[in-house]
Amino acid sequence: MRQPDGDGVRMVSGGSSDVRGDKEESEVPFDPDATGVIPRLTFDEEPSGRGPGPSSGEPAGDGAPADGNGDGGVSDGEAPVDDADDDERAADQTATFRIPSALHIGRPPTVKEAAELSAAGTVSMPVLSEPETSGDGPAAEDDTAAEAAEATRAVSRTSIALGADTPGGAQAEDVSSAAAPVAEPAPKPEAKPAPTPAPAPAPAPAPAATPERAPESGAATASGAATASGAASAPTVAPAVAPEPAVEPEPVVEPETAAAPAPAAAPAPEPAPVPVAAPPKRAGAAGGVMGRIGALVASAPKWLPVLLVLEGLVMYVLALKVPPGPFRGVDPADIDGLGLISALPATAFLAILIMIVSFFVTVAQSTDRKFLLLFQIAAITFALHGAGALVASEPRFPTAYIHAGFVEFISRTGESAISIDARMGWPGFFALFAFVTKAAGIQDMTTILQWTPLLSNLLYLLPFVLILRQVVATTRARWFAALLFVLVQWIGQDYFSPQGFTFALYLAWVAILLRWFGRVEPRTKPIPPKGLRRLIGRLDAMTPGELANTGTFRADKLLMFMLLVALFLASVASHQITPFMMLGVLTAFLIFKRTSLTWALPFFLGLAVLAWISYMTVGFWSSQIDAIFGGLGNILQNLRSNTGDRIEGSDPAHARVLQARLGILVVILSLAATGLVRRLRRGVFDRSALILLCVPVLALGLQSYGGEIGLRIYMFALPGACLLAAYAFFPNLPADSADVREETVPLRRRNVRFNPQLTKKLSVVLAACFAVLFAFAFLMARYGNEKFERVTTGEVEALHHVYANDKPSARVLYLVPKLGPEVTPTMPWGERDVEIVSFNVQALVHKDPTQIADAVKALQEQPRNSYLMVSRGQVSYLQLNEGYPADWGERFRAALDASPDLKRVYSNPDAALYTWKKFVRGTETPEPRPYKTPRGEPTSPWTPVGIAALGLTWATLFGYEVIRLNGPNRARKARRRLLYLAIPSFVVAFAVIIERFLYIAANN
Repeated sequence: MRQPDGDGVRMVSGGSSDVRGDKEESEVPFDPDATGVIPRLTFDEEPSGRGPGPSSGEPAGDGAPADGNGDGGVSDGEAPVDDADDDERAADQTATFRIPSALHIGRPPTVKEAAELSAAGTVSMPVLSEPETSGDGPAAEDDTAAEAAEATRAVSRTSIALGADTPGGAQAEDVSSAAAPVAEPAPKPEAKPAPTPAPAPAPAPAPAATPERAPESGAATASGAATASGAASAPTVAPAVAPEPAVEPEPVVEPETAAAPAPAAAPAPEPAPVPVAAPPKRAGAAGGVMGRIGALVASAPKWLPVLLVLEGLVMYVLALKVPPGPFRGVDPADIDGLGLISALPATAFLAILIMIVSFFVTVAQSTDRKFLLLFQIAAITFALHGAGALVASEPRFPTAYIHAGFVEFISRTGESAISIDARMGWPGFFALFAFVTKAAGIQDMTTILQWTPLLSNLLYLLPFVLILRQVVATTRARWFAALLFVLVQWIGQDYFSPQGFTFALYLAWVAILLRWFGRVEPRTKPIPPKGLRRLIGRLDAMTPGELANTGTFRADKLLMFMLLVALFLASVASHQITPFMMLGVLTAFLIFKRTSLTWALPFFLGLAVLAWISYMTVGFWSSQIDAIFGGLGNILQNLRSNTGDRIEGSDPAHARVLQARLGILVVILSLAATGLVRRLRRGVFDRSALILLCVPVLALGLQSYGGEIGLRIYMFALPGACLLAAYAFFPNLPADSADVREETVPLRRRNVRFNPQLTKKLSVVLAACFAVLFAFAFLMARYGNEKFERVTTGEVEALHHVYANDKPSARVLYLVPKLGPEVTPTMPWGERDVEIVSFNVQALVHKDPTQIADAVKALQEQPRNSYLMVSRGQVSYLQLNEGYPADWGERFRAALDASPDLKRVYSNPDAALYTWKKFVRGTETPEPRPYKTPRGEPTSPWTPVGIAALGLTWATLFGYEVIRLNGPNRARKARRRLLYLAIPSFVVAFAVIIERFLYIAANN
């Protein structure tokens, strides 16, 4: 960058800066958030010996024009761009302009100030001569001088407002009086002379500074604002003044081209500026309107994205909420095997497209408009993840209702019961909402269930954006990764559930690890000469893709460490898989040296997970050891249960939905691999992003998790995958770092590189195309099951009938195509009375709707107050996933109505309830099964010893880690003593946990 002497234009960069001419390079500390060209205007209070620098129109070094078209100029607040440099170098500079005091107060400098400016090497400019005393007295002299100066400033401001080019090609210049001559003479075109007897004296000829040579010499006028280059000056008109002796001003010499000084006239006692100012005012009236329109158009990048996103939001809400029509509204009857996308109007797709375009218009700008970008992503999140809430009359996803039932049970009884459901062995999430709803007096959780998916995804954005702030990436890469995170999160685990809640805890956990406990150290060891160790050494020596934590106070670290432990313990008490994901990420960060924490923490946290499973969920695993550990190591079988088994035997239209889900997975992983390679080509190794992507895949070695372990892996791998996928389009380092390269790399080792400006635009366009593709694929993947995941009012009312007649107990049978333990009812079950109403009985049905014998037999075997429920959601599930006929539901209900053994007790268009018509006399409805174990939970002989060892281990490891936060060399002896206590106590606690598994499983 150019940096003239004195206080001239100074280009300040967050990284290395190029200095043209005889200037030297300057190193400035690296700032990862420095994006865009942000000019700062600073004003000198008083002119000093060092001449204040010119405005943006000053001469460029080496004779380059200052019009922004050459390499040395600065135009429109942008730094000069070299064709060989990266396109983001110019966009990520910060310019500081120092304006002389004489200019920012609105007057030309005096003779003395002009001399000081000339001595400092700046451009020449009009000067305000100091009048001599006359015989009129001091008061008259002061009044005359003040009036002349005011007239000069008024005419100068009028001329600046008329800055457009004249029809003759000459640019309008400052109109000054005889007391303020121009720095460069210009030939006067024909103009109406002022009605005064004495015209203003003509300036002396100056061949070296003609208007045609002004752009080449780099000179420019400085009358409060710089004129555009390449245009000649407009005629200078002098107001009529009385003849007075002229005062010869001191000559002002320009740094390169010396122009002859123009004479200055003494101020007239009676200035007449009205005839001269009238024509500019008439021209300025028309120019002012056009100027405002031009300014409005020029400022479109600021207000256009806001207008677009608001327009898209309004259009989207109207498209989904208004009554159905040709291009509006959603009719649930139109939903088919493709899901909700088959019923959305065209205006909804157009609204999503407008919001995505608004996002990329903002991203393409050279400034980081954080709040606007976050609002745009939130708007897109509302459109995609809030569509179900806008369309459905009841909360979607049937499983959310059973979770609401757990909350209701804990709120009513004050305790959890693992004998009712295994998920209540991890009651942290349910207990939290039980406390909130009871404290707030909430009786109906319908609204909470309705909007939880949208609120969950908005909550995910906050810690994920904090994660993105800790990576070394451009602004475009960071915000595009955030958008991808919203677009490809289709798996639907964000409903009212523990996994959706603990995923937010997981993201916050990772953000704290990177932000407050991140570690980035350059490699100091030499790289081995050959073999695998050489490859690992080269990767280790690359530029880190993360930012190190610096400048954090010890109190802040202690607070965040305690929050880290609290988040982990909350996830341990709420979900089965999330703690293992957290523990895996922490262990990988320690192995690859990306955290300043020690190995004491993973042992502390790992023991907490094992202790919870061993002591708090014994009622679940004591009789189901095979179900828990039977799937360990069966990677291929677990993978097949989450991919191929979900596509076989499906409806043709619905099969495309499942293929679209796998397609999104393949594309996002391919983009992540591409981004990783492009970063490696630039010498950057993103260890943290790679860890976040790969660690969740290890969960395939656990168990199938009811056939849904693949969905959990995809959800936890999304942060790393989206970040690496963004690098596929924007792989560069920030422009304020030391390593800045163009968007492309050499093709086949040839020195062929594309134009950086062209590749910048192509990258944005390609990213926008992929974003639109992902958005429309999201609607198909996320809402492809809408035909049976959508809950209707009729289904809810049918189950409310059961809840109203469930004393002392009740049972509901649900339809399945085959009997098995991993089939979940596709109806809104368990919303109330989870300990009274049982949903554990299945009724086998066949593709032939007239074969009802198995279903009738299953109902006959149940006691009184048992119901066989036929609902729209169950029928749709059988049709889409099992290939049942389209009219199967109507024909099956007709066959049940015709059965002499069944009685229909409730019916509406969406659901029907059937019960056994005749019971044996004397049979009564049984009491509900007790949810408390009469003899208590099973235990082992060494359990008390294990509990004591657990407490000692946690205390010592926690104390060790807290002391270690003060520094690696602090209190070494104390930490060593704590380890002497922690290691044997850990061994004893772990041995007792193993003993409990073996002893309790053998005796139950």
